[in-house]
Amino acid sequence: MTDGRSWQGNWKARLYARVRERGYDSLTAFAESRPTSSLVALAEELGPDDVAGVQVYDGLVVEAVRSKQVTRLVRGQLVRELWGSLPDGWPAVLDDTSRFAVAKALGPWIAYTPETHKERARAVRTSLLVDPPPAGWRPRGPDDELLRTRLPDEES
Repeated sequence: MTDGRSWQGNWKARLYARVRERGYDSLTAFAESRPTSSLVALAEELGPDDVAGVQVYDGLVVEAVRSKQVTRLVRGQLVRELWGSLPDGWPAVLDDTSRFAVAKALGPWIAYTPETHKERARAVRTSLLVDPPPAGWRPRGPDDELLRTRLPDEES
């Protein structure tokens, strides 16, 4: 766990230097090569003592806005949250236990979603609860067919 060191100095420069040290030209390329890793896992890989998950996400949002790929970023973050909260994939039945696990994935996902996409994220959340994916569904990345159907790209 970081003890505040992640915010010391020029953390953005440090973050991008770590990404380049690993052979990637962008934080997005680094993160997309690990599509099911949590933000915390990505941060720990980049610097276990001085990089925080929120810093990784901040950089990903900046890059997504610049490249007009925010919807893809939002889908990708949903994948990360689902992998972290639903290790066996989407539950066959939403009982109390599985409903909590689903909420544990969808709640933070919506919280992380940039304001410009929150309404769409809430609609996706509703659609997943009203018309759930097949039992065991576990998207492997932002290009998952079901995700692209429920949250299609719209940036121009």
